Parts: sequence; structure tokens; C-alpha cells
Amino acid sequence: MHERGSYEEDRGASLVPEAGRPSPRGLSRAAGVAFVGALLVCAAGGAEAENDDSFSLSAALEDLPQYFPGYLGNGYFSTLTAPRGTEPTRAYLVAFMDYTQGDMSRPAAIPGWTDSDFRPGEGHGWLNRTPLSAQHFKDYRQTLDLRGATLTTRYRFADRGRETAIEVTSLVSEAEPHLAALQFKMTPDYDGSVQLSFGLMLWAQHAPRFALGEMSGPEMEEAVAANGLSLEARPPASADREAIWYPGYTEIGASEGDPGTLSVWLEGHAAQGLAMSMASAVSLPAGVSAESVTLHRDRYRLALDVTLKVERGRTYVFTKYVAVSRAGWGGGASDDLALARQARERGFARVLADQRAAWDALWQSDVVIEGDAKAQQAVHSELYYLLASSSAGTAWADGACAITPGYVNHVFWDSDSWIFPALLLLHPERARSLVDFRSRTLAAAQERARTRGLTGAMYPWESDPENGSEQTPHFAYVLGESEIHVNADVAIAQWQYYLATQDRDWLRKHGWPVIRDIARFWASRASYDESARHYSIAHLTSVAESNTDISNDTFTNLSAVKALTIAGAAARVVGERADPLWERVARGLYIPMSADGGRHLAFEPGVSARGEDFGGGGPVALLFLPSLDLLMSGPLRRADYDYAVGPVSLTHTGAVSMGIAPRTIAATTVESAGDAAASFASNFTGGTLKPPFNVRTETAGNNTGYFLTGSGGYLQSLLYGFTGLRIREAGLVEAYPPVLPPNWSSLTLRNLTFHGRRLDIRIARDPTGAVRLKRTDH
Repeated sequence: MHERGSYEEDRGASLVPEAGRPSPRGLSRAAGVAFVGALLVCAAGGAEAENDDSFSLSAALEDLPQYFPGYLGNGYFSTLTAPRGTEPTRAYLVAFMDYTQGDMSRPAAIPGWTDSDFRPGEGHGWLNRTPLSAQHFKDYRQTLDLRGATLTTRYRFADRGRETAIEVTSLVSEAEPHLAALQFKMTPDYDGSVQLSFGLMLWAQHAPRFALGEMSGPEMEEAVAANGLSLEARPPASADREAIWYPGYTEIGASEGDPGTLSVWLEGHAAQGLAMSMASAVSLPAGVSAESVTLHRDRYRLALDVTLKVERGRTYVFTKYVAVSRAGWGGGASDDLALARQARERGFARVLADQRAAWDALWQSDVVIEGDAKAQQAVHSELYYLLASSSAGTAWADGACAITPGYVNHVFWDSDSWIFPALLLLHPERARSLVDFRSRTLAAAQERARTRGLTGAMYPWESDPENGSEQTPHFAYVLGESEIHVNADVAIAQWQYYLATQDRDWLRKHGWPVIRDIARFWASRASYDESARHYSIAHLTSVAESNTDISNDTFTNLSAVKALTIAGAAARVVGERADPLWERVARGLYIPMSADGGRHLAFEPGVSARGEDFGGGGPVALLFLPSLDLLMSGPLRRADYDYAVGPVSLTHTGAVSMGIAPRTIAATTVESAGDAAASFASNFTGGTLKPPFNVRTETAGNNTGYFLTGSGGYLQSLLYGFTGLRIREAGLVEAYPPVLPPNWSSLTLRNLTFHGRRLDIRIARDPTGAVRLKRTDH
């Protein structure tokens, strides 16, 4: 029997990495400064926050049949929640992609680090294999603490006459980006020997795999059916297209462990992709010696198996510390092992305190609603998922579905037009990472334009999050070639970042090259019609994607005009010469209007709208997005609203999360407080907010989880909708009168950052009942 006293929980033994190993710094977040700042804000507001129910989401046993997994992450790696708190769940690293030939790139699942199992003695069942029933799981409660980004699960595990009170707490560290931890507490109502297993699940390659880089739509559908699969959702938590949005594969090379130091470590690489590593260090309960510790290692699992004697009524605490790295972010297995052991030295209490302090610092920027508890809780869940999926000081963008296999983690216009604006005022340092991704992948976009005989840069419809290459599946090839509004969306976000920060050095080095080359793209993509005496953009797929191979999609053309105009303004700021063609195309680009000029058309006359995208009004509804910030006369704005937004049923709006924000924001611009409130309320009635952890899905039925696009839209409704604010060259402008739903007392945007200064924005009713906006500088 090997003594374990040196690795008891919170004892702090000296565990020094081998000589010559570098310190596991990884990608710094200026952790020291952040930690000091977080301690200060903790002292100011921590106690109040602990009692705020809007930061807490819970599941009881009866909720489990409809359990939609939550999400733990820090923008660098992630994992999903599971009901027991101990099951192995798939985990992912940012931009860590499987590049199997013939397929499109997809996120490679890394070993499941949450894998921790228990059984109350020989002849008893293992916790993770026991059915989730009232017979076996008593007094069950799982809570996702949004404020501290921790998941805590409590229950009494009953098996064959033995009951064990269990509490599991897990986190992905915001304070130390390479680190995660899981603490397992158990209190038996019996004496005897128990077994625990602390593992890393080594996932098998998903089967079947499809050559989606080569298959047509019908071929893909036939292949799915031939394998007994379906593209339909299976409630409660199966995504539609799960059959093709499966995870990529991480091939494990070396895997080792040392029972004597309660450690395991491994190295691997994504299929045809980058290298990664992971290590785990376990601490045993204080004052307890294990009967045995053995290493379990096979092709599917690397684990430490522990047997020890327990006494009735005594609480035993085990903690697993996990560190992970990938090529370009961190070191290797030796660094990860050193970091995991150092965390064990400090103990879980310190790791947890650091986590709470880091998240307290993030929550100093907040959106506060008085008078609507449900909306307030949704604010915090939506912002939580955005923060858990983004990072500061990097050039990684957010996929539409966070760091998960949803939309195979590719980067769409969602990153630029939906997620970025929601972060820009609250967390500009994270918003910058999204626009810097476009700068980092500019060369790939330039090459894409060249191969199509165009100038400038043509960004993909689906960008690989690591290298920026086009990764649209073959069956959706037409979108990759012709849904080109993404190029305007990219340029608009770059300019919005400059307007909000006034960072000329950034604009000159990063933003301007992107904006310039996108302007060159649009100038070469538009063609002049001599007979009509205007420029046109032909062979498009509309943002309302049911409409393909059309000319002059209104949203696309207006966005192109905006991008070309921005290029001229950016050139003036950085002292460069704008191409005169940019202004000519911008002034001459055809914008489809009704015969009387009273409202925008969805497309040029003669194009019949197909489908019900965005409620049947097609791209006209999206003309109200604050990123486009289209300037219109009052009558024109009202006519567009009445045509494309007003008639759309709330049932339709709430069932598609991308439709909620444009409708809500549009209603505020025409000062229709009732419509705005009703549209915003459809967030909670349309079925896109999944229990128990408020996971936003793309639609009510397809269960595409962690749809950050919808989260960004929800927050934009508050940041730019009800407030009427827009980011323009003149500053943070009160472009439209503020609107407040009748049941709200106030709406406060707390601790915004604009032009490098901090401010609060508050809208409330004055004594006469009029809604007023007030700014307060910090």
C-alpha cells in the first residue's frame, strides 16, 4: 500500500516539476493584474451577487427527461454538463480541427476530463452506469452558477442497501486558461471499502464518417439514411443534423501514468491536424491512506483507480486537476503535468476563489433589468455563454455554436454581425479577438478572391477557425460561392471596433488592410449596367437563403454600399488614398425599391421570394440591424417595418431565435413599445431557450445548442434596441428615442467602455411617465 498523505486535499505538498521543464504559462491573460482587480471588485459586490437568483439555474430530478446540457468554458476549451456531474462529456479546444481528407474540417473532441466514477463497494453498481431514477438518486439538485461559472451537483446515491451523499463541483478556469478542476465529495451511511476511478475518456472515432467535402445534397441524405441515421432532432438534446455535425477525432499517441504521484498524462493530435496534450493530478482526502491505487490504461480510457476504506458519516473529498494545451497555445504534456500538480499544491479552495474573482471582474460590466426577473436571468445566461466562449488578447473568433460541433465550429457572419456587437460595449477586449481573426486570416481571403478572378479579399461563408480556409460542405457549395454579404459584415465590424475604441494604431495595422481589400472585392464583384445606368451584383444567394442565384439582394447591396463607404472613411483616418471607384460603386449600386419609392423591396423586381426566412419579408427585416445602421426617413422606415416586420406572427418570431432581435430592434426604431415588448417576450415562449440552463437554440425544433448568434441577438435588443443607441463617427449616439416595456422599471447598461472611458446608461420613466435616457461617466 502506497501512502498518499502528500497529496491530501488542500494540504499543499511541494510538487516540483522535473528540472529543465519550462513554466506552463501558455497564452497570458495578464493574470496578475486581473486577479488583483478581481479581488477589489469581489470585496465591493461579492456578497450581494451571491444572493442574486438571476445568476443561478437549477435542475431537479423531474427535469432530467428534458435535460439540455449546459456549457462550461473559458474561450480556450470547453465541456458540456451531464446530470450526474461525473460522466465523461466531450470536450473541445478552440480551433482544434480534424482535417480528414474528403470531409470538411470539424472540431476534434479531446479526452473527456470530467470522467470520475464511484461505487460503494464490491458487488455494487458504478455511479455512471446506474439509471437516473428516484430509486437511485434522491434529493437531486444540479446548479449552474453563472456568476462563478461552476456546476454543482448534489444527491444521495442509493445502491443495494447503501446510500452515499455526493456533491460534485466542476469548473473550467477563467483565471488560468489551461486549467479545469472537478471536486468529488462523498459521505457514506456505511462502513467499508469503496472504489473510485478518475479517468480521461479517449473517444473512439465517430462512425460513420461522411465525405461531406465531396457529397452532393442527395448523396449526403442517402448516406445518412443508409446508416440508419436521421437529420431530425431527437428530444430533448439531440441536434438536427447531428448525423453530420459529429465531432472530429483526436488520435492519442503516448499516454502514461504514475500511481505514486496520482498523475496521468497524454499526448495526441487531431486527425491531419494540430498536436495537443492533457494531464491530470488527483488529491485524496486529508488524513486518508488508500488501500490501493492502480493505473488503468487501454485504447479508450486512462485512469487512476483508487480503493479505500470509509467510515459511516465521515465526508471524504477528492479533487481532480486537469490541464490541457494545443499547438500554438501552451507547451506540452510536461507543462500540463506541472500545471496540474501546481494547482493541486494550491488546493481546490484557491482554484475556486481565483475562478470566482475572475468572473466577478467580468460581471462588473452587466445589463440590469428592474421589473422582469425572467428577462434578467436570461440576460445573465446569454452573457454567460458569450463570455464562456470568447477570449481576450487572441485572434480567435466565435463559431455560431460556441466551441462545440454545432455548425462544425466554423466561423460565419454570425461572429461579425451578431456576437461581436453584443460584446463590443461590454467587453471590447473580447470583441477585438473576433475582428482580429479576420485580420489574421486575410491572406486566405485574398487567395480566395484571386482564384475567382476578383481583387481584394473574399472571406468564406464558413471559415475554418484556425486557418481561415473555406469549409462549406459540398452540398451547400452555392452558399460558399454566392452568400457574399459576409464580406460586408466583416468590414462593418472592423469599422465599428475602431469607432468604439478610436485605436488608430489598430486600424492602421489590422482593420484598414481588411476594410481596404473588402472594398476592392466589392468594386470588382459589382458590374455596371449601361442600359440601366447603375451597378448591380448578380448571382447571389440572399441572406434569406431560400433565394439563390438572384440579382441585387437588398440587404447584400446595402451592406456593400456601407462597406465601400467605410473604406473611404478609414482611408482618411489612416492617411491612405481611397480608390475613387469605391465611391462610384457605392453611389451607383442599385437598391431595389417599390415603384412609388415608398419602401425597400426584398430583391430586384421580378424575383419572387421563396421560403419564410426572417418571416417572409426576407432581407428587409435585417435592414434594422444596428450594425448596418441604415439611415432612412421616418416614413420609409415605417413602411419597411409595416411590410417586413409588423405582420410577422410572434409565434414565427419566437420559434426562430435569429428573428427575435431584428423584430424587437425594428419596433423600437418606429417607437412601437408594445410590439417591441411582445417581440422580446417571444424569447421565452417560442421554444428556443432550453431548460434547465437557458441554452439558446437556433430554432424551437432543431435543438442546435449553444447558438451564440441568438444570444448575441438577445443582448443587442437591450444594448441597441430599447436604448436607441448606435455607434457612429459622432460617438455613442442616441439615434432613436428610448423604449421601455410597460412592466419594466428601468434598464441599465452598467460599466460600458467607449472611447476608452467607462460609463453607465440608464433608461427609466420620469415623473410624467416619459422614458428618459441618462448617461453617467465613471
